[in-house]
Amino acid sequence: MDSASLDSFLQSLEQKAYRIAVISLRSPEDALDVVQDSMLRFVEKYRNKPASQWKPLFYRILYNCIASERRKRLVRNKFFSWLTPRTEEGDPIAEMGDMSQPGPEHCASVRRAYALLEQKMLNLSYRQQQAFMLRAHEDLSVAETALAMQCSEGSVKTHYARALENLRTQLGDHWP
Repeated sequence: MDSASLDSFLQSLEQKAYRIAVISLRSPEDALDVVQDSMLRFVEKYRNKPASQWKPLFYRILYNCIASERRKRLVRNKFFSWLTPRTEEGDPIAEMGDMSQPGPEHCASVRRAYALLEQKMLNLSYRQQQAFMLRAHEDLSVAETALAMQCSEGSVKTHYARALENLRTQLGDHWP
């Protein structure tokens, strides 16, 4: 294992993994915890695997940690339903923009587009969100996505196609 290449790999995925976790969990604090936990588990279990296998293995761990956090929330909410829900402060995806393009109008347009996409993604099923994020945002192949999602390649294709169809329907004229 080359420590420098492992560090570089994890740094390259840090922001992407955080975005996925925030969209899935809707909590920046929980997202940070899940990403950190995923990275630690990845290093513990898979640091000696070939670098070509790291990306799908990392995303499998990330989505398992997200699913675990969702289960914890479900149980917690059943027992503590009388508590008021936590509110989120700030939305990192809505605050994103392509700063390489000059002009505040462009930045505002990009922010609105990301915010709208994120809002519409909340209407997708969890598996459709996974397939869309891994295929469209992370550029994983169908095989890599299937490995990360722990399902067949056919399921990935189905979930991804349904996600695209749902997003096209929801976004209408805003879809590129």
